[in-house]
Amino acid sequence: MRIDGKLAVVTGAAVGIGRAIAQRLAAEGAEVVVADVDSDGGRETCHSIGSGARFVRVDLRDDDAVVDLMACQPQILVNNAGGGPSLQPCFPEASVERWSASLDLNLRAPMLTTQLALPAMRAAGGGAIVNVGSTAGLGFGPHVSPEYSAAKAALIRLTATLAPLADSHGVRVNCVVPDWVATDRGIRERSLLPEDERGPELVPLDVLTDAVVRFIDDDTLTGRVLLLGREERPFFLN
Repeated sequence: MRIDGKLAVVTGAAVGIGRAIAQRLAAEGAEVVVADVDSDGGRETCHSIGSGARFVRVDLRDDDAVVDLMACQPQILVNNAGGGPSLQPCFPEASVERWSASLDLNLRAPMLTTQLALPAMRAAGGGAIVNVGSTAGLGFGPHVSPEYSAAKAALIRLTATLAPLADSHGVRVNCVVPDWVATDRGIRERSLLPEDERGPELVPLDVLTDAVVRFIDDDTLTGRVLLLGREERPFFLN
């Protein structure tokens, strides 16, 4: 589908990956809703874009706030918001409230935004949803944040299982799965790891935003999971 002229909601767009995606979609001609709990960062993202964006402050763990956000009926939805207590143990040491908040943000929120987006997209004749996963959700090895990696694994699986149902109504659902991304936070956190645990080089932001645009543009792609960062070039996991 064409991006130009479409309304796009990008969650977690105040900084980093989300900001880069919002800027790229605006450059492609979309009207972008920058959704984030960080008011200062969200407004900075909008300022960097100009008239093609507006900021909505939203805590994605608040169902009523998500309902209000999705009332704009976007044709494009990028479920980017996520994260957790990076590099700090959470489950099972932390309280239920702490680790469940990570599950709510990384899995429940994109499930709810998707559920709310589908009726309007179907009525409009189609739409595109892109989930932003993480390589933390792949494989069988340990991870410092089990609840975060479990949520990202579920998001990948959700994409594959939901896609046929959505596609029957012209809505395509795909997932991009980056390794460490070259944001300020990614650079800082990767540097804290032992050298032998840092893995591949950081994924450039333009590689990630290219992948998001491709998933929106290419009407033949649905239910696909694209891995970025473990090989010389991106490749589909399925």
